[in-house]
Amino acid sequence: MSASAERQDYTGARKGEPDRNFEEIWAQPPGIRALTSVSHRVVGKRFIVTGFIFFLIAGLLALGVRTQLIVPGNTFLDSETYNQFFTMHGTLMMFLFAIPILEGFGVYFLPLMLGARDLIFPRLGAFGYFCYLFGGIIVLSSFLFDAAPAGGWFMYTPLSTKEYTPGLSADFWLIGITFAEIASVTAAVELIAAILCARAPGMSLTKMPIFAWYLLITAFMIAIGFPPLIIGSILLESQRLLGLPFFDPAAGGDPLLWQHLFWIFGHPEVYIIFLPAAGMVATMLPTFVGRPLFGYGFTVAAVVTMGFISFGLWAHHMFTTGIPAMSLSLFSAASTMVAIPTGIQIFCFIATLAQARPRITTPMLFIFGFLFIFVLGGLTGVMLASVPFNFQAHDSYFVVAHLHYVLIGGMVFPLFGAFYYWVPHFTGRMMSEALGKWVFWLMFIGFNATFFLMHVTGLRGMPRRIATYPEDIGWDRLNMLSSIGSYIFAAGVALFIFDFFRHLTRGAPAGRNPWGAGTMEWLYPTVAPGYNFRAIPPVTSREPLWDQPELTGTDPARVNGVLRAYPDHRRETLGCDPLTGEPLHIARLPHPTWVPLFTAFAVAVMFGATLASAYWVTAAGFVAMMAGFTAWAWEPSDSGVTRDAGLGYRLPVDKADRRSHTYIAVIGTLLILGALYFSLVFGLLYLWLTFPAFADQVARPDPLMAAGAIVAAVFMVGFATLTRALTLRDSLIPAALTGIVTAALAGATGGLLYLAIAHIDREATALGATAWAIVAYVGVLVFVLVWWALFNALRKLTGQTRPGQHVADFNLSPYAKGVALFAVITGGLLLAAHGVIP
Repeated sequence: MSASAERQDYTGARKGEPDRNFEEIWAQPPGIRALTSVSHRVVGKRFIVTGFIFFLIAGLLALGVRTQLIVPGNTFLDSETYNQFFTMHGTLMMFLFAIPILEGFGVYFLPLMLGARDLIFPRLGAFGYFCYLFGGIIVLSSFLFDAAPAGGWFMYTPLSTKEYTPGLSADFWLIGITFAEIASVTAAVELIAAILCARAPGMSLTKMPIFAWYLLITAFMIAIGFPPLIIGSILLESQRLLGLPFFDPAAGGDPLLWQHLFWIFGHPEVYIIFLPAAGMVATMLPTFVGRPLFGYGFTVAAVVTMGFISFGLWAHHMFTTGIPAMSLSLFSAASTMVAIPTGIQIFCFIATLAQARPRITTPMLFIFGFLFIFVLGGLTGVMLASVPFNFQAHDSYFVVAHLHYVLIGGMVFPLFGAFYYWVPHFTGRMMSEALGKWVFWLMFIGFNATFFLMHVTGLRGMPRRIATYPEDIGWDRLNMLSSIGSYIFAAGVALFIFDFFRHLTRGAPAGRNPWGAGTMEWLYPTVAPGYNFRAIPPVTSREPLWDQPELTGTDPARVNGVLRAYPDHRRETLGCDPLTGEPLHIARLPHPTWVPLFTAFAVAVMFGATLASAYWVTAAGFVAMMAGFTAWAWEPSDSGVTRDAGLGYRLPVDKADRRSHTYIAVIGTLLILGALYFSLVFGLLYLWLTFPAFADQVARPDPLMAAGAIVAAVFMVGFATLTRALTLRDSLIPAALTGIVTAALAGATGGLLYLAIAHIDREATALGATAWAIVAYVGVLVFVLVWWALFNALRKLTGQTRPGQHVADFNLSPYAKGVALFAVITGGLLLAAHGVIP
């Protein structure tokens, strides 16, 4: 191709024509239609702003708690209101602030860092945000109904059961938090697929920005760690609404089962919160030192190791519950071991600082604050890993101090540094360095004054979660100083808010790459265009803006790269090989649509109606939800087309193979579904082994039906594979008929599992109820498989799918195999129960 022809093909529609049409393709909808935006920038901002609002509300609740404790015998809050304040403070901080706002930074900045025009599943991000927003509204609305949760942010049973917490307060917590967690697990799938499958040409895994590694491991941890909490919440809500005895000792249940499910989520959550914040530090620190991150490989290895070890620590919170001595030893050792990968990361940060003299900016001060506070929190964490010390400090203010040193030091300080560092992306202006330093010192001094003294208060015997205390036992002055420190910390946050709104009109214009960073998000001037990259440039370095002068020496809109042409006038980004980063295909992205908002609202109606016991409205919400998902998927397929992408690449559109983003997303979804399923299996085996005497009260499952379900599941996999094979050969009608058979076999599998346990009384014992829960869960997965298979068949029969387009069937096959695996395991468990139960 001649040079003139290349200019005509890859610089716009025609030589000399401006990129007006390209900008219109990526323009954000105005007015009320802004709610239809699926742009990662818009969605990321929404997560960040909403998360910060929840942070402020939680902070006000914390000030109420500290005001109550400022003097002995205080009556500022009565005991019930105090319980509501500390419960909602912890709930908002842990579930509605920390993880969502960090995910918001990931949603906003990862495409910019990776060289993508958007996240690979933009509608999924928008849907997740609205689920998060509606779930948070449900939780906060409990104040309006005088039903705010008061059982702690951990909702321990039996306190949270109907007998001890009547009314709707616990239901608001369980339903609202479960709804909000949908956002986290959808974000996990989206981030995994985006990081692995949507990077610039040449950006292999070893050349990815370190922030992407941190977010990738965090996403996998969310996919595995959040399902136990979701399952536990559903089981507890089922006990409250339906009377199923999952946690009732009189029926073979166990309150400790809730603690196990909660902390299998709860302790990894600490690292889920820490890792993205540490990724921010690892991204900002090289900028102010002027050198690459020291020990990139060691840091990545440490992050991966931390992700694995963090799932072996949950009983660290249960040392005083009477678990066996062997368990105490194993979990104590694991709790100590996690300090090793944590320490490696800290040493890499310190070694980076040692390479050159850092610039002392406001973000750099917050990094120093992070290093100081988090290391102290880590030291007290090692202390609490010791079983004898843990026995003494458990449920004291020493633990409160440790928790806040780890979480505020490990997350809030890096977050505020990130606000100052990346705010030019949102506003195009710089915040005040002078005011920023005041913000830091107020927050740093206020934090340590508040929480360092709590170590002493705890060692003097002050327990957690008490609304008042008597005089003259050594707690008075310490609590007063802690409360004063909390006001100083709040003053720092208030000054930050003032500085933010001041800089909107008076802040200095930021210009291009104001900090001199090396990562790709600073390629364009601040407030970059909505398409991120006019052409996606090849990347040969971890710090491309430092090492590739062709990116910084010219107008970024004229940087050479792929996908400069847009012959189909569609939003597109580059799909890459997950390992090497080599271009694999052109990924078509959706335009603005109401479907994510409509579908999320339908789910909100389902959850809200369940809370109000209006089950016919719940059914209506379910129908609307399915309609929304159907409309979401019912669109013309773009696969089967191949065209020039520039730089010598000729790529297919929406290719379907094991390296494509849709396939990776299905695997990520199966990881979440598997974690949900095995959480239920864990509960069944735990109750079975802990209370074997109750097994003889459970009727035997029907072995014939269980075996039949296993056989049907195996045949289902065969027909799903055959459907995929026929679709690959462009045999649409036979593939459609085979898909219908797959749906029928899936339905038969679910039906046979139901018949296998239909005669078991689900209200008599916790074992029977858990068996029903497992079968019901598999039934839900079977329903989705039936819907998906029939949906694909209908698209073929109506001509919506054309020959050569096989993405949907290619991705249905692994899902069918996953559902079949769960069905076979369930059938095997029922057969085992038939043989074991007398």
